[in-house]
Amino acid sequence: MTSTPLLEVTDLTVGYVTPEGERIVLVDSVSLRLEPGEVLCLVGESGSGKSVTMLAVLGLLTPPLTVFSGSVRFRGRELVGADDETLRRLRGAELGMIFQDPMTSLNPVRRVGVQIERALAVHQRLDRKARRQRVVELLAAVGIPQPEERSRAYPHEWSGGMRQRAVIAMAMANDPAVLIADEPTTALDVTVQAQLMQVLAEARARTGAAMVLITHDLGLVAQHADRVAIMYAGRVVETGTVWQIFDDPAHPYTRGLQRSLLGGDGEPDGRAYAIPGSPPAPAQRPTGCGFAPRCEFPGKTAECDTNTPALIALDTDHALACPPAREAMRTTAPSGRQAAS
Repeated sequence: MTSTPLLEVTDLTVGYVTPEGERIVLVDSVSLRLEPGEVLCLVGESGSGKSVTMLAVLGLLTPPLTVFSGSVRFRGRELVGADDETLRRLRGAELGMIFQDPMTSLNPVRRVGVQIERALAVHQRLDRKARRQRVVELLAAVGIPQPEERSRAYPHEWSGGMRQRAVIAMAMANDPAVLIADEPTTALDVTVQAQLMQVLAEARARTGAAMVLITHDLGLVAQHADRVAIMYAGRVVETGTVWQIFDDPAHPYTRGLQRSLLGGDGEPDGRAYAIPGSPPAPAQRPTGCGFAPRCEFPGKTAECDTNTPALIALDTDHALACPPAREAMRTTAPSGRQAAS
């Protein structure tokens, strides 16, 4: 890892204050780092805080959501508290965003090409002819057939997969250094998913962009991630390289997610495994470890219900927020892991 990461999030806490004055926390003391050119995957069930974390990074939180505390630095520059003009210059130019539903990103009454052209006009001094040519090049790069003709169509005239390709083209229009993809393939069939992820990989290869991929699909994580951050109830509970997370998962939640995969270790009677219970609502999160009410780890202790565990490094790039799991690893791991933990 470099001494100064491309993007660094430190102790970020996001939430809102109710009319009664109660403070509700959605993202709790999250720390992440993204190195140049790498893919960081944020993984967790719905409501774990993945998307809110990245919206805070981009300065796209809408009231009443606000950043309570913490830092977001892009190339060493603080973004929390930055003015709207500074953030507008960065969004689309240095920080690109692909949202989950392309129909919420595309204006239904404007032609697709015009919308991509607008992304170029905001950040680059190109004449209209050059912008139109760039739009055609971008659409061709993301696999749109007859890109010049298709650019004159409206979003409703495109299929879901084509619309998502258009959103990718828009996000990559200005060759951003960081691309944030919020579950970009959720509503698509597996064949189109694979095609779109290949498009993203090729686009990143051309520009050298780093990427934060928000997903609950562990298959995508295994294929595309360099590092992984597992989130639960607004907190990061485990981080590591993709190999550490898949080959040596430590947190009970990470193990539960893996066991839930089709083809994984199911129930003794042959049924697919599901983590018991449901994630807590932000206003009803338990004291102590947020995962404690659902945890099946044999080493679970009474302190899990009262003490909020800190994220502590196990080795160079593997960190864990679970004291019982750390203790279990201390007693069973080789001497190198014992010393690190």
